[in-house]
Amino acid sequence: MSNYDSNLTPPFDDSVQLSEMQVDVSDDLPIDAAGGDMELPEVEIVENTNHISTKRGYVIVAILFFINLLNYMDRFTIAGVLKDIQDYYKINNSEDGLLQTAFISFYMVFSPIFGYMGDRFNRKIIMAGGIFFWSIVTLAGSFVPADYFWGFILMRGMVGVGEASYSTIAPTLIADLFTGGLRTRMLMVFYFAIPVGSGLGYIVGSNVAEAFGQWQYALRVTPLLGIVCVGLILILVREPVRGGADGAHHLVNTSFFTDLKEIAKNKSFMLSSFGFTCVAFTVGALALWAPIFMQDAMSVLGHPTKASTVSFIFGGITVAAGFIGVAIGAESSRRYKLINPRADPLICAMGLLVCTPFLYFALVLSGINTTVTWVLIFFGEVALCLNWAIIADILLYVVIPTRRSTAEAVQILMSHLLGDAGSPYLIGVMADGLSKGYKGNPSSPAIQFVALQQSLYLTTFICVIGGGFFLACALFIVQDKKKAERQTKDMSMQTGADNPAFDDFVNSTSSNRSSEKTPIRNP
Repeated sequence: MSNYDSNLTPPFDDSVQLSEMQVDVSDDLPIDAAGGDMELPEVEIVENTNHISTKRGYVIVAILFFINLLNYMDRFTIAGVLKDIQDYYKINNSEDGLLQTAFISFYMVFSPIFGYMGDRFNRKIIMAGGIFFWSIVTLAGSFVPADYFWGFILMRGMVGVGEASYSTIAPTLIADLFTGGLRTRMLMVFYFAIPVGSGLGYIVGSNVAEAFGQWQYALRVTPLLGIVCVGLILILVREPVRGGADGAHHLVNTSFFTDLKEIAKNKSFMLSSFGFTCVAFTVGALALWAPIFMQDAMSVLGHPTKASTVSFIFGGITVAAGFIGVAIGAESSRRYKLINPRADPLICAMGLLVCTPFLYFALVLSGINTTVTWVLIFFGEVALCLNWAIIADILLYVVIPTRRSTAEAVQILMSHLLGDAGSPYLIGVMADGLSKGYKGNPSSPAIQFVALQQSLYLTTFICVIGGGFFLACALFIVQDKKKAERQTKDMSMQTGADNPAFDDFVNSTSSNRSSEKTPIRNP
C-alpha cells in the first residue's frame, strides 16, 4: 500500500475510522486478503467526517445532560406538590392522573413528527426551538386560575410537545459523536439526568413551594434555566454528520414509510421497546403515586409527615439509586459485552426481574415499617435504573443512522402509549374505585393508603412481563446488530464509491467468497 497522511483527527474511540472507504477489515477477512497473494487497492485514510473535536463532543454531551436534567426536574415537580394541586383545583386521584396522562399523550403524538424532522433537518435548530417552547408553556401553566383546571391540563400537555423535540434527537447526536465503549459511557452520563432530575424535581418543587407559600413557584424555576439552555445550544452545539462516528458518510434518507416498515421488522428493536414500555409503565405509576402513598403510610403508622419532607426523602433516594443503577448498568454492559454479545438485553431483563421482589415487599411492609420500606424502594430503583443507558444503546446499534431519530420516536410512542401515558391514570382510577368499597371517608389517609397499595401491586406483574421481552430480545440482538452495520457500510459505498473495481473488491472480501486479485486503482 502507498503511504498516507498521518495527520489525523482520531475518532472518539480507541479505533481507526475509515471515512472514505467502507471495507470490512474485521478478523473474518480471508487469510490471503490479510497478507497473502491478494493485493489491496490503494485508498486514502481521511479525517473523521464529523470534524468535531473530542473536547467539543464532551461539551455537547454536558449541555444535553443539563437539558435532560431540567426536563425531568419539571416533569416530576408536579408529583412533589401533588397534594397542593389537589387542594387548589379541588380534584381527586383520577383527575390527578390526567395531568401525567395529558403530558405523555402530547409527548408521544408529537414524537414521530420530530423523529421524522430529526432524521432530515438540522437537529440543533429543532432542539433550540423545542426547548424555548417548553420553557414558555411551563411558565404559562403556573398562572392558570383555580377555576380552569382544563387549562392547566392543556398547558401540561403542551410541555410534552417541547420535550418530544428534544428526547427524539439528543441520543442520536451522541451516537454521531461517539462509538464503541465510549458511546456507552456518554449515554450513561446523559441518562444520569433521568434519576437525578427526577429526584431534584421532588426536592426542589416541594421546597420552593413551601418557601414561597404557593405551589405555582415550583413551576417557575426550570423555565428560566431552559432559556439559558437555548443560548447554549445555539452557541456551543455543532451538528455532527449522521453516522459519522460509525464511519458512514453521504448517507441518503429513504421515505418515512420505508423507515417505519424496516423499523417494525427489526426484532431486537421491537422487543426491547416492549420491554422499555414495561419500564415506563412502572416508573410512571411510581413517580406520581409513591410520594403521596408513603405520606399516607406514615399517617397510618402514627407519624404524619409534611409533603415536602416525604418528597425530599423520595427524591434523595431516587437520585442516589438512579446514579448507582445507571452507572452499574452501563459499566456492566461495557464489560460483559467483551465476553457475551447478548449482554445488553440480558442485563435489562435482570434489572426488571430483580426489581420485582423489592417492589413487592416494599408495598407489603409499607404499613409496618417505614425505614425498611425506604430501603426496599432504594434497591428496587437501583435495579430498575440498570436499563436506561443500555436501552438507548441497543436502539443506536441495531438501527442505521438515517433512521435513528424515527426509531427513537417510535419507541417513545410505544412506551408511552402503552406505558406511562395510562399507568398513573389507571392506578388513580383503581384506587378511587377500591376506596369506595371500604367503610368510612374514602379520602381519609387510612383508606387511601390501602387503596393505593392494592393498586400499585399491578406494577410488579408488569416488571416480570418486561423481563420476558428483554430475554426474547437477546435471541436476535447479535444478528440485528450485524445487519445494521452491514447496511450502513453498503449505503456509504453506494453513495461514496464510483469505482467498479473497488466495489468488486469490497463485495468479494465482505462476503468471503473470493480470493482473486483486484486491480489497483485509486478512487
